[in-house]
Amino acid sequence: MISLHRSCFLNNTGISGSSSPLSYKLKKLPPASVKVTALGPNKDRNSSVLIENSSPLKETKEDDTSSVADAGANSTVAGEDTGLSYDDAAATDDQLVTPWSLSVASGYSLLRDPHHNKGLAFNEKERDAYYLRGLLPPTVISQDLQVKKMMHSIRKYQVPLQKYMAMMDLQELNERLFYKLLINNVEELLPVVYTPTVGQACQKYGSIFRRPQGLFISLKEKGQIREVLRNWPQRNIQVIVVTDGERILGLGDLGCQGMGIPIGKLSLYTALGGVRPSACLPVTIDVGTNNEKLLNDEFYIGLRQKRATGQEYAELMHEFMTAVKQTYGEKVLIQFEDFANHNAFDLLAKYSTTHLVFNDDIQGTASVVLAGLVAALKVVGGTLADHRFLFLGAGEAGTGIAELIALEISKQTNMPLKEARKKISLVDSKGLIVKSRIESLQHFKKPWAHEHEPIKNLVDAVNGIKPTVLIGTSGVGRTFTKEVVEAMAALNEKPIIFSLSNPTSQSECTAEEAYTWSQGRAIFASGSPFDPVEYKGRVFVPGQANNAYIFPGLGLGLIMSGAIRVHDDMLLAASEALAAQVTQENFDKGLIYPPFRNIRKISAHIAADVAAKAYELGLATRQPRPHNLVKYAENCMYNPAYQSYR
Repeated sequence: MISLHRSCFLNNTGISGSSSPLSYKLKKLPPASVKVTALGPNKDRNSSVLIENSSPLKETKEDDTSSVADAGANSTVAGEDTGLSYDDAAATDDQLVTPWSLSVASGYSLLRDPHHNKGLAFNEKERDAYYLRGLLPPTVISQDLQVKKMMHSIRKYQVPLQKYMAMMDLQELNERLFYKLLINNVEELLPVVYTPTVGQACQKYGSIFRRPQGLFISLKEKGQIREVLRNWPQRNIQVIVVTDGERILGLGDLGCQGMGIPIGKLSLYTALGGVRPSACLPVTIDVGTNNEKLLNDEFYIGLRQKRATGQEYAELMHEFMTAVKQTYGEKVLIQFEDFANHNAFDLLAKYSTTHLVFNDDIQGTASVVLAGLVAALKVVGGTLADHRFLFLGAGEAGTGIAELIALEISKQTNMPLKEARKKISLVDSKGLIVKSRIESLQHFKKPWAHEHEPIKNLVDAVNGIKPTVLIGTSGVGRTFTKEVVEAMAALNEKPIIFSLSNPTSQSECTAEEAYTWSQGRAIFASGSPFDPVEYKGRVFVPGQANNAYIFPGLGLGLIMSGAIRVHDDMLLAASEALAAQVTQENFDKGLIYPPFRNIRKISAHIAADVAAKAYELGLATRQPRPHNLVKYAENCMYNPAYQSYR
């Protein structure tokens, strides 16, 4: 007899430490019966049934691991000979059934296991060993040829959302091929699996939803979150990306449909940072939505209620944070993603001293923008302290970037942080943030309230503050008007203009507008990608201040050092490491960020510097410290090349 433990029932990703795709270690058994432990109701999680098979079970002996063939058509369940298949026996509407899954790591089921499936790349020996004869066409092809074929297919789609869906289907079918494809074609596919296309996917997530790819934790699970976490098949989780869907990119409240963001981010953790896919967990916290359009959409997949707030929200989030730490330990990285301002700052402040937490909208954006500014100084000259900064947008991204710039200025000059902040001004929806508004400001805006006369509009703020750097994080498209850009160009020989809002439709200005209105003098970067721009015979390649430069390497550095907390100095280290990867050849093309095609090398250097800082601060637990951290980071990275099976 064989007893399949509950965790085995859920985990179809292979035996730890084995190069075989077999899911379970099975003892040698009589050929007549298999005892299967199934996932029963909540209070009977280990209920079992005896499946008897009239024909002998096939076995293959490979290091004490056996493979069991599918039970035959004459099987009996609980001793009753029905003469029907399991599906037939459960065909009546009024009969309760158990979703049996006797997983056999061979044949038909192996081809549907995304963690081990290789498609036509299974060689002749593997096809014999794992009962694949007849289930595949006779040809055997390489993974490289599969990549070429998939890119040929994806390029035929004209609509970006169709490309996104094709990529998600591939991820569910063949995980290693998905990551091989993404790594080999990262510059072309990054806008497909993440911004801007992921924004469209989230807007239509209910309509295109096919299979769950993460954990959905709603108010219905309050009091049971740790049990919900146990439902996830993987146990060695190292990175969690969690959202509540209230502020998805620049698109607003998308509720439960924001799940596309954690899935996309974690795909990049693996492809760009080399974190194992099985160590990644996407989570959506569903507390409802205030989006009336979604509430009235018959295809909406989330709770149909207004958002929970206050104590009810705080209690659910606290239960989640506590359950994660209890389940996965202190060293699991929790990345907050696309929370609204009022929750994002509070959650980061509350849990940064007790958990390994990171907010990409606040800290990741800040780090990548600071890297771009440090690189841009090599073109315009001077130090950060020599420049004046004006932001349009004073939310998570704007204040996060401003604070990290102030920290770097303070670090470089030994200037008090309060003084460093005076070099940075912010404009929100009510105008320039000034002292006279202090009583009405949200707490995260108050450090940026300086002595200055009130100014209502952006162009007047530009003329009044006379910034050398203009940064947009407003989430409102086309707010860097011709008048604003021309004002920046009149004040500066090389105005630095960062239009960071996502997706592309929400960008404060386009690359073409920035270069044209500044007469080709602007140093420009954006949050979403723009095509190269030709102006008066010169081709400008706009930089993309994409958080994907930072968070994969940062995450890898935290994991490989066993860090227990995220410190601001780690973010500064990541920024400096990224800026150091920009070459003179890149500058000559107008780039202030290195090409994405080198992203794994870039991530390894960022990871090494972050890990070094963790060791320096005494926050690393993995001892002894590796001698060569860059080499160690490269060796830690997940390799999507196919494995050979015994």
